[in-house]
Amino acid sequence: MGTTASQLGKDLLSEYQELTFLTKQEILLAHKRFTELLSKEERSHPNPSVPIDTLLTLPELKSNPFRNRICRVFSSSESKDSLTFEDFLDLLSAFSDSATLEIKSHYAFSIFDFDEDGTLDEVDLEKLVNCLTGETDETRLTPQEMRQLIKNILEESDIDKDGTVNLSEFQHVISRSPDFVSSFKIVL
Repeated sequence: MGTTASQLGKDLLSEYQELTFLTKQEILLAHKRFTELLSKEERSHPNPSVPIDTLLTLPELKSNPFRNRICRVFSSSESKDSLTFEDFLDLLSAFSDSATLEIKSHYAFSIFDFDEDGTLDEVDLEKLVNCLTGETDETRLTPQEMRQLIKNILEESDIDKDGTVNLSEFQHVISRSPDFVSSFKIVL
């Protein structure tokens, strides 16, 4: 089954182009990949959603250490366990080469804010480091190394010295990281 513009409708395709950082071709490819994840029965639903476990089979997400958080942040379902096509487009848009630093840093912050309280505290930072280093005995930092790393992160990032990193402090740090925009991407 090939994806054509008519499957989305020209008006809807144009609307998606206006609302995302994606090209027409990227939207059509996203639609094709999303549809392939649906069962035949689900394809007939007016607004189908794909369970996160199924989305995580995509090679582009499978190897990302933040895959579960990425899906949770972009899910509009109350239980945060699935993504609609529009959620999927939002995800791809934020991770596209065309997305702005502000958009990318906002979503990166949300992904790293594991407890979703609007700040990155020591617990969030420890989870972030564990995602990056892996949680095996060989790669896990010792408690002393972890404490020192978190202390260093907070000294560098916590401008108001409240023991946490808020969104504007995070964006300030990211603005000084030239590789961030090019590395914060997912390409289908």
